Amino acid sequence: MGFVRSLSTFATAAVLAVGAVCLSAQTAPPPPPAGWVPNFGDVISSNASQTSFTFDRNMLSAADQFFANSDPETRRVVAGLNSITVRTFHAKDFARYDPGALGMIDAQYRAAGWKHLVNANGAASANMTDMWLHFQGMNITGVTVLTRGDRNMSVVSVDCTLRPLDMLHLSGHFGIPKIDENAVMVPAH
Repeated sequence: MGFVRSLSTFATAAVLAVGAVCLSAQTAPPPPPAGWVPNFGDVISSNASQTSFTFDRNMLSAADQFFANSDPETRRVVAGLNSITVRTFHAKDFARYDPGALGMIDAQYRAAGWKHLVNANGAASANMTDMWLHFQGMNITGVTVLTRGDRNMSVVSVDCTLRPLDMLHLSGHFGIPKIDENAVMVPAH
């Protein structure tokens, strides 16, 4: 599945973003208000169907029962999640993407203090991955991953309070794809 293959390692991206945060002497603006979601539907310019689901805090608390036998570290990570939203777009034919719409979304994230990373291997494949991370101190408070393929586009948004390496524990759960060890995330230009 292209979505799984194209998704980068959250840990690598988070560590790079932590470095970018540490290098920045400015105080980041606050994150967007709760419920703020950029209009990713404008990025795919071809006719596409859309499916979405959200795990809110109540659903994540109920899902905690599935992790009852897990190690304490995994349970701590799950407790740091506030919500996870997954949106998928499927084009009947070849998907076309609007770089102007993606640029506007990127500008909104950057204005709100988010760090933007891209998969350096994406240009060599049909799949592209963008990741935006928001930090409060050294904790990640928001993650958005956008993957674009020949026919499908997916957006995963995570509202959380996690350490960068905690992202490894989420791989493969709640609609978050398993880590792609071949991805190389670099700061976007």
